[in-house]
Amino acid sequence: MSSRWPVRRPTESAALRAVGRSARPLPPVTALMAALVEANDRRDREGVALAAHLVVRAADPGVGE
Repeated sequence: MSSRWPVRRPTESAALRAVGRSARPLPPVTALMAALVEANDRRDREGVALAAHLVVRAADPGVGE
């Protein structure tokens, strides 16, 4: 069954604007450091990068703004 009108989907820029409007609290630095150690032990390069960036953002909220 096809619709007469296409389903509207948000663009990437609209999604980024929506995310920017709401504050997203970060977990405590100790939990992020534990995740960083775990990712490093598992040799998960993407997990290490993600956890490291979150640690920096949690330690200094002015980073990335």
